[in-house]
Amino acid sequence: MPEPKQERAQRTREEILRAAAEVFDERGYNGASMREIMSRAGVTLGAVYFHFPNKEALALAVMRAQPAGIVPALDSRGLQRLVDITFVWAHKLRTDPTLRAGVRLTSEQTGFGLDDATPYLDWARIMEECLIEGRAAGEVRADVDLRAVAEFVVSACTGLQAYSLLISGRADLPGRTRAMWRLLLPAIATGDGAGAVDVSEAREAVVNA
Repeated sequence: MPEPKQERAQRTREEILRAAAEVFDERGYNGASMREIMSRAGVTLGAVYFHFPNKEALALAVMRAQPAGIVPALDSRGLQRLVDITFVWAHKLRTDPTLRAGVRLTSEQTGFGLDDATPYLDWARIMEECLIEGRAAGEVRADVDLRAVAEFVVSACTGLQAYSLLISGRADLPGRTRAMWRLLLPAIATGDGAGAVDVSEAREAVVNA
């Protein structure tokens, strides 16, 4: 039975995005070419341009795809969900070229003429939603500015991965992420919340299994 046209088009788009992420991860924006992406995806150049009019559009799509590979897979809620997001993020930055490419392009974008804060804003919104759930569950202190904490965590993770990349090729990023939470949790969590949220290496292993 032939594959429906819409499903085939969606699958082709996903293959192009995957290939683009691999090339961007390996070569950066300036070193990547649409022809190499086409070859890596196993499609025609016309198919690439049908879905993405230029390399900038491809880069933006890769940059904005970061949460999709992390958030839907988690079933935890509230403050634990926020911690788990960062645990999966730290793990996947070492194993997933799509996430690595998204982070690399977002960090380097001003060097190739982009100025798109969407990836950072998307992460901040997702993290603020976790904090709102956490407050409703009595895990987050009433005097905490949830938006400020969400934006701080995004900023802290951005700096952590950049520092870890230079120091260890991101090998120590999970440990640095756990250390961040050991420092931050006492400032934002209620007594019960701090006791209920697991920031251990064992928890990290569970969510990345």
